[in-house]
Amino acid sequence: MPFLARTPVDQTTGPYPRRWWALTVLCLSLLIVVMANTSLIVAAPDMTDDLGLSGRDLQWVIDAYTVPYAALMLVLGSIGDKYSRRGALVTGLVIFAGGSVLGSLVGETALVIASRAVMGVGAAVVMPATLSLLVAIFPRRERARAITVWTATSGLAIAVGPLVAGWLLEDHAWGSTFLINVPVAVAAVIGALALVPPSRAEGMGRIDLVGGLLSIVSVGCLVYAAIEGPHFGWGPGPVTAAVVAGAGLPAFVAWELRHPHPMLQVRMFRRRPFSGAMLAVLFFFFGTFGAIYYATQFLQFVLGYDPLETGVRLLPLAGAVFLGAAVTGRLTPRLGMKPMVTAGMVIGTAGVLLLTRVDADSGYTDFLAPMLLLGFAIGLSVSPATDTIMGSFPEAELGVGGGANDTSMELGGSLGIAILGSLLGTAYEDKLTALSGGRLPAAALETARESVGGGLAVAEQLARKPSAGPRQAQALTDAVHEAFAHSVARTSLIGGLVMAAGTLLVLLVLPRRGSAGRHRQQEPAPSARDAENGDARNGGVRNGDAAR
Repeated sequence: MPFLARTPVDQTTGPYPRRWWALTVLCLSLLIVVMANTSLIVAAPDMTDDLGLSGRDLQWVIDAYTVPYAALMLVLGSIGDKYSRRGALVTGLVIFAGGSVLGSLVGETALVIASRAVMGVGAAVVMPATLSLLVAIFPRRERARAITVWTATSGLAIAVGPLVAGWLLEDHAWGSTFLINVPVAVAAVIGALALVPPSRAEGMGRIDLVGGLLSIVSVGCLVYAAIEGPHFGWGPGPVTAAVVAGAGLPAFVAWELRHPHPMLQVRMFRRRPFSGAMLAVLFFFFGTFGAIYYATQFLQFVLGYDPLETGVRLLPLAGAVFLGAAVTGRLTPRLGMKPMVTAGMVIGTAGVLLLTRVDADSGYTDFLAPMLLLGFAIGLSVSPATDTIMGSFPEAELGVGGGANDTSMELGGSLGIAILGSLLGTAYEDKLTALSGGRLPAAALETARESVGGGLAVAEQLARKPSAGPRQAQALTDAVHEAFAHSVARTSLIGGLVMAAGTLLVLLVLPRRGSAGRHRQQEPAPSARDAENGDARNGGVRNGDAAR
């Protein structure tokens, strides 16, 4: 293959000359991984109608992607470190494309869920590979700018996913929102082989299989319990998963502390910059992903925007992300990481709390300011936090570093959607019951209480009945809109309070800039393994992967 990028980079002879082209490939890979979730939000109504999805089915169509994605990133990042980071990127893209093809062709709920799980596995390979390759390719002086571009891409995907899905759904079935991933993945594979240099860690030794298994089981069970329990009740499955996660996480920590070559150096959590940045990412995505999730539903179900119109109205969020990224790129080198991360969290908290003003008469303009604040906060704070996390890992563990960062991000987002989504559903159900006042048949009320979409479907059925049907339908529609607006406001208050508490915690944990500087000076020198082919923190890319 004459176009294959074969030569590993040696930072001692200068930076990799095509590093910015390589970054384009990494960002393209990131784009489709994030879009896979955001595009599904606007495709969900069509999927529900076509497949006859229940509320539980729809939840697992969405979250079948999340569970393997969150559970596998740490382990798969470590495998990429050992064997080939570029190989991991290409493999993940192929798996992701395969799951997308399957999802576009099937017509049964179980198979759609299975295809989403396959895509989640692919995403778990891709995400840590993008960050580890970025850090390996770029010298330290350019790395913060490259991570800022990476962060802005994830923000762009939040808005572009619904826009592209909405455009496709104008003339095509929901399967097209899966299929659009395939040409992008193919382009990213070709670009990876042509532009991304080979990279792996030398002298890494055996992979910590026990630690890897404990991390998969613990994180997977935690995410499963968080999704299933709040939404569908704490039956035997969610309770067992919660117990396993509660036992597995301490067991993972104990094992890693004793293992001579652990998968994750858990002692790094004693370092305040690292632990503070991890907490910031976790709390930030808890609040913002949950808010974007239910705000998008309000735009569709209450304001009546179709998928394309919804996507267009999310574009200001993407613009705000880029503005925040530009600001943080200029100010972080001057002010330090702590002011930028905490400022972003304060702004994000304000954006979520603004949604407490939503009521049944709210229009799009009531969502514009919160979306702009959330987008600006993402651009402002995520990049310096990610740079701090990745800078804490030696070169041999860059894939693990990417996995740790992305696990914190995905865990926060999935917990936010699950917990805030459960609170949203409970508040909606209670308010709709109170507003209906026993005027609906029990079966109709039960369906309407399941979700805002179910309530509007019942109203459509009532509208077809003669005499009092249209009046009842309008009354139910108004009640559904009021109940959902009430639930958005109440859930936003709780989400904002959690983010505010997280902001205070991060503010206490992160050291002052001078403290961080003293901490860096006291760090131990790199091991012989890390020094073999260049200091990781100077962006060295390991030799020995040319065949990959």
